[in-house]
Amino acid sequence: MNAVTIEIAGIPAEIRCRYPGNVRFFSEYVTDKAPMFTVEVTDEHIEQARANYARMDDARGWKRLHREDAFLENNAIHALLAEALLEHGVLLLHGSALCMDGQGIVFVAKSGTGKSTHTRLWREVYGDRVLMINDDKPMVRIVDGKAYVYGTPWNGKHHLSTNAGAPLAAVVRLERDETNRVEPLSPTDSYSLLIRHSYRSEDPLIMARIMELEKQLLSATSFWHLGCNMDPEAARVACEGILQLH
Repeated sequence: MNAVTIEIAGIPAEIRCRYPGNVRFFSEYVTDKAPMFTVEVTDEHIEQARANYARMDDARGWKRLHREDAFLENNAIHALLAEALLEHGVLLLHGSALCMDGQGIVFVAKSGTGKSTHTRLWREVYGDRVLMINDDKPMVRIVDGKAYVYGTPWNGKHHLSTNAGAPLAAVVRLERDETNRVEPLSPTDSYSLLIRHSYRSEDPLIMARIMELEKQLLSATSFWHLGCNMDPEAARVACEGILQLH
Protein backbone atom coordinates (compact mmCIF):
# COMPACT_ATOMS: atom_id res chain seq x y z
CA MET A 1 0.00 0.00 0.00
CA ASN A 2 1.29 3.47 -0.97
CA ALA A 3 0.36 6.58 0.98
CA VAL A 4 0.54 10.28 0.16
CA THR A 5 -0.84 13.32 1.94
CA ILE A 6 -2.39 15.92 -0.32
CA GLU A 7 -4.19 19.23 0.15
CA ILE A 8 -7.28 20.02 -1.91
CA ALA A 9 -9.59 22.97 -1.25
CA GLY A 10 -7.41 23.81 1.74
CA ILE A 11 -8.08 20.44 3.39
CA PRO A 12 -5.16 17.99 3.91
CA ALA A 13 -6.03 14.30 3.44
CA GLU A 14 -4.05 11.08 3.37
CA ILE A 15 -4.62 8.91 0.29
CA ARG A 16 -3.76 5.22 0.52
CA CYS A 17 -3.65 3.30 -2.73
CA ARG A 18 -1.94 0.26 -4.19
CA TYR A 19 -0.80 1.63 -7.56
CA PRO A 20 2.24 3.98 -7.65
CA GLY A 21 0.79 5.80 -10.64
CA ASN A 22 -2.01 7.08 -8.47
CA VAL A 23 0.53 8.47 -6.00
CA ARG A 24 2.24 10.33 -8.87
CA PHE A 25 -1.19 11.57 -10.00
CA PHE A 26 -1.30 13.79 -6.89
CA SER A 27 2.25 15.12 -7.20
CA GLU A 28 1.23 18.78 -7.53
CA TYR A 29 -1.02 18.58 -4.48
CA VAL A 30 1.35 16.96 -1.96
CA THR A 31 1.62 18.65 1.44
CA ASP A 32 3.48 18.10 4.69
CA LYS A 33 0.46 19.15 6.76
CA ALA A 34 -1.16 16.63 9.10
CA PRO A 35 -4.10 14.94 7.33
CA MET A 36 -7.62 15.56 8.62
CA PHE A 37 -8.86 12.20 7.31
CA THR A 38 -7.73 9.17 5.31
CA VAL A 39 -9.08 7.73 2.06
CA GLU A 40 -8.25 4.08 1.40
CA VAL A 41 -9.51 2.14 -1.60
CA THR A 42 -10.59 -1.46 -1.07
CA ASP A 43 -11.29 -4.25 -3.54
CA GLU A 44 -14.98 -3.53 -3.01
CA HIS A 45 -14.51 0.09 -4.07
CA ILE A 46 -12.69 -0.98 -7.24
CA GLU A 47 -15.40 -3.48 -8.14
CA GLN A 48 -18.07 -0.84 -7.51
CA ALA A 49 -16.26 1.50 -9.91
CA ARG A 50 -16.09 -1.32 -12.47
CA ALA A 51 -19.83 -1.93 -12.14
CA ASN A 52 -20.58 1.79 -12.48
CA TYR A 53 -18.63 2.01 -15.73
CA ALA A 54 -20.33 -1.14 -17.04
CA ARG A 55 -23.73 0.47 -16.43
CA MET A 56 -22.56 3.60 -18.24
CA ASP A 57 -21.40 1.56 -21.23
CA ASP A 58 -24.73 -0.29 -21.31
CA ALA A 59 -26.74 2.92 -21.06
CA ARG A 60 -24.83 4.38 -24.03
CA GLY A 61 -25.20 1.22 -26.06
CA TRP A 62 -21.43 0.69 -26.09
CA LYS A 63 -19.49 -2.53 -25.96
CA ARG A 64 -18.23 -2.84 -22.39
CA LEU A 65 -14.69 -1.50 -22.26
CA HIS A 66 -11.89 -3.10 -20.29
CA ARG A 67 -10.55 -0.71 -17.66
CA GLU A 68 -7.38 -1.36 -15.70
CA ASP A 69 -7.59 -1.65 -11.93
CA ALA A 70 -5.28 1.36 -11.52
CA PHE A 71 -7.76 3.50 -13.46
CA LEU A 72 -10.66 2.16 -11.41
CA GLU A 73 -8.77 2.85 -8.20
CA ASN A 74 -8.25 6.45 -9.31
CA ASN A 75 -11.98 6.74 -9.97
CA ALA A 76 -12.75 5.30 -6.54
CA ILE A 77 -10.35 7.76 -4.86
CA HIS A 78 -12.15 10.58 -6.62
CA ALA A 79 -15.54 9.47 -5.29
CA LEU A 80 -14.34 8.74 -1.75
CA LEU A 81 -12.49 12.04 -1.53
CA ALA A 82 -15.49 14.00 -2.82
CA GLU A 83 -17.70 12.40 -0.18
CA ALA A 84 -15.23 12.88 2.67
CA LEU A 85 -14.73 16.55 1.79
CA LEU A 86 -18.47 17.21 2.12
CA GLU A 87 -17.99 17.17 5.90
CA HIS A 88 -15.55 20.07 5.48
CA GLY A 89 -17.93 22.23 3.45
CA VAL A 90 -16.50 21.21 0.07
CA LEU A 91 -18.69 20.39 -2.96
CA LEU A 92 -17.43 18.88 -6.22
CA LEU A 93 -18.80 20.47 -9.39
CA HIS A 94 -18.56 19.27 -12.96
CA GLY A 95 -17.46 22.33 -14.90
CA SER A 96 -14.61 24.48 -16.15
CA ALA A 97 -13.24 26.98 -13.63
CA LEU A 98 -11.01 29.99 -14.19
CA CYS A 99 -9.80 32.98 -12.19
CA MET A 100 -9.93 36.45 -13.75
CA ASP A 101 -8.22 39.29 -11.88
CA GLY A 102 -8.62 37.37 -8.63
CA GLN A 103 -12.28 36.40 -9.15
CA GLY A 104 -13.31 32.79 -9.81
CA ILE A 105 -15.97 31.61 -12.24
CA VAL A 106 -17.25 28.09 -12.86
CA PHE A 107 -18.85 27.41 -16.25
CA VAL A 108 -21.24 24.45 -16.38
CA ALA A 109 -23.00 22.97 -19.39
CA LYS A 110 -24.13 19.79 -21.06
CA SER A 111 -21.24 17.67 -22.28
CA GLY A 112 -20.02 18.83 -25.68
CA THR A 113 -21.44 22.36 -25.39
CA GLY A 114 -18.02 24.00 -25.35
CA LYS A 115 -16.99 24.85 -21.77
CA SER A 116 -13.31 24.27 -22.52
CA THR A 117 -13.53 26.22 -25.76
CA HIS A 118 -15.14 29.16 -23.98
CA THR A 119 -12.52 29.30 -21.23
CA ARG A 120 -9.84 29.10 -23.92
CA LEU A 121 -11.35 32.28 -25.42
CA TRP A 122 -10.88 34.02 -22.06
CA ARG A 123 -7.20 33.06 -22.06
CA GLU A 124 -6.80 34.29 -25.63
CA VAL A 125 -8.55 37.62 -24.99
CA TYR A 126 -7.21 38.43 -21.50
CA GLY A 127 -3.87 36.61 -21.47
CA ASP A 128 -2.07 36.53 -18.12
CA ARG A 129 -5.05 38.05 -16.34
CA VAL A 130 -6.66 34.59 -16.56
CA LEU A 131 -5.59 31.53 -14.57
CA MET A 132 -7.15 28.16 -15.33
CA ILE A 133 -8.14 26.59 -12.03
CA ASN A 134 -9.62 23.35 -13.37
CA ASP A 135 -11.12 22.23 -16.68
CA ASP A 136 -13.37 19.43 -15.47
CA LYS A 137 -13.92 18.84 -11.74
CA PRO A 138 -13.23 21.88 -9.55
CA MET A 139 -14.06 21.92 -5.84
CA VAL A 140 -16.09 24.68 -4.21
CA ARG A 141 -15.68 25.31 -0.50
CA ILE A 142 -18.02 27.30 1.71
CA VAL A 143 -16.30 29.10 4.61
CA ASP A 144 -18.28 31.44 6.87
CA GLY A 145 -20.90 31.94 4.18
CA LYS A 146 -18.36 32.73 1.45
CA ALA A 147 -17.56 30.50 -1.54
CA TYR A 148 -14.13 29.67 -2.96
CA VAL A 149 -13.21 27.54 -5.99
CA TYR A 150 -10.16 25.26 -6.08
CA GLY A 151 -8.28 23.12 -8.55
CA THR A 152 -8.06 19.32 -8.46
CA PRO A 153 -5.88 16.85 -10.39
CA TRP A 154 -9.01 15.57 -12.20
CA ASN A 155 -8.71 18.15 -14.94
CA GLY A 156 -10.25 16.81 -18.15
CA LYS A 157 -8.84 15.77 -21.49
CA HIS A 158 -6.83 18.97 -21.88
CA HIS A 159 -5.19 18.53 -18.44
CA LEU A 160 -5.70 22.14 -17.40
CA SER A 161 -5.58 22.79 -13.66
CA THR A 162 -3.67 24.69 -11.02
CA ASN A 163 -3.20 23.93 -7.36
CA ALA A 164 -4.78 27.26 -6.44
CA GLY A 165 -8.00 28.78 -5.20
CA ALA A 166 -9.98 31.98 -5.65
CA PRO A 167 -13.13 33.62 -4.27
CA LEU A 168 -16.03 32.36 -6.35
CA ALA A 169 -17.80 35.26 -8.05
CA ALA A 170 -20.21 33.27 -10.23
CA VAL A 171 -21.50 29.96 -11.51
CA VAL A 172 -22.49 30.30 -15.15
CA ARG A 173 -24.74 28.10 -17.27
CA LEU A 174 -23.31 28.09 -20.78
CA GLU A 175 -25.42 27.42 -23.86
CA ARG A 176 -24.68 27.84 -27.55
CA ASP A 177 -26.38 30.83 -29.21
CA GLU A 178 -25.92 32.86 -32.36
CA THR A 179 -25.47 36.04 -30.36
CA ASN A 180 -23.66 36.67 -27.09
CA ARG A 181 -25.83 37.61 -24.11
CA VAL A 182 -25.67 37.23 -20.34
CA GLU A 183 -28.42 37.46 -17.73
CA PRO A 184 -28.88 36.44 -14.08
CA LEU A 185 -30.60 33.16 -13.27
CA SER A 186 -33.58 32.93 -10.95
CA PRO A 187 -33.10 31.11 -7.61
CA THR A 188 -35.17 28.19 -8.93
CA ASP A 189 -33.09 27.86 -12.09
CA SER A 190 -29.89 28.26 -10.08
CA TYR A 191 -30.77 25.40 -7.77
CA SER A 192 -31.78 23.21 -10.71
CA LEU A 193 -28.41 23.98 -12.27
CA LEU A 194 -26.53 22.89 -9.15
CA ILE A 195 -28.50 19.65 -8.95
CA ARG A 196 -27.45 18.74 -12.49
CA HIS A 197 -23.78 19.65 -12.17
CA SER A 198 -22.70 18.79 -8.63
CA TYR A 199 -21.54 15.44 -7.28
CA ARG A 200 -24.36 12.92 -6.75
CA SER A 201 -24.65 9.83 -4.55
CA GLU A 202 -27.11 6.99 -4.07
CA ASP A 203 -26.62 7.26 -0.30
CA PRO A 204 -29.46 9.36 1.21
CA LEU A 205 -27.25 10.70 4.02
CA ILE A 206 -24.58 11.85 1.58
CA MET A 207 -27.22 13.41 -0.66
CA ALA A 208 -28.64 15.29 2.31
CA ARG A 209 -25.22 16.85 2.94
CA ILE A 210 -24.82 17.69 -0.77
CA MET A 211 -28.20 19.42 -0.82
CA GLU A 212 -27.29 21.39 2.30
CA LEU A 213 -24.11 22.66 0.65
CA GLU A 214 -25.96 23.44 -2.57
CA LYS A 215 -28.36 25.66 -0.62
CA GLN A 216 -25.44 27.41 1.07
CA LEU A 217 -23.80 27.97 -2.30
CA LEU A 218 -26.99 29.59 -3.64
CA SER A 219 -26.56 32.31 -1.01
CA ALA A 220 -22.79 32.58 -1.34
CA THR A 221 -22.35 33.45 -5.02
CA SER A 222 -24.21 34.65 -8.14
CA PHE A 223 -25.67 32.51 -10.91
CA TRP A 224 -25.90 33.47 -14.57
CA HIS A 225 -27.01 32.25 -17.99
CA LEU A 226 -24.59 32.86 -20.84
CA GLY A 227 -25.75 32.38 -24.41
CA CYS A 228 -22.70 32.53 -26.63
CA ASN A 229 -21.06 31.68 -29.90
CA MET A 230 -17.43 30.68 -30.19
CA ASP A 231 -16.06 34.10 -31.15
CA PRO A 232 -13.65 35.98 -28.82
CA GLU A 233 -16.40 38.55 -28.27
CA ALA A 234 -18.21 35.90 -26.18
CA ALA A 235 -15.50 36.14 -23.51
CA ARG A 236 -15.73 39.95 -23.45
CA VAL A 237 -19.52 39.91 -23.09
CA ALA A 238 -19.33 37.37 -20.29
CA CYS A 239 -16.53 39.16 -18.42
CA GLU A 240 -18.09 42.62 -18.66
CA GLY A 241 -21.59 41.37 -17.82
CA ILE A 242 -20.70 39.07 -14.92
CA LEU A 243 -17.57 40.60 -13.38
CA GLN A 244 -18.03 44.19 -14.57
CA LEU A 245 -14.43 44.09 -15.83
CA HIS A 246 -12.94 45.31 -19.11
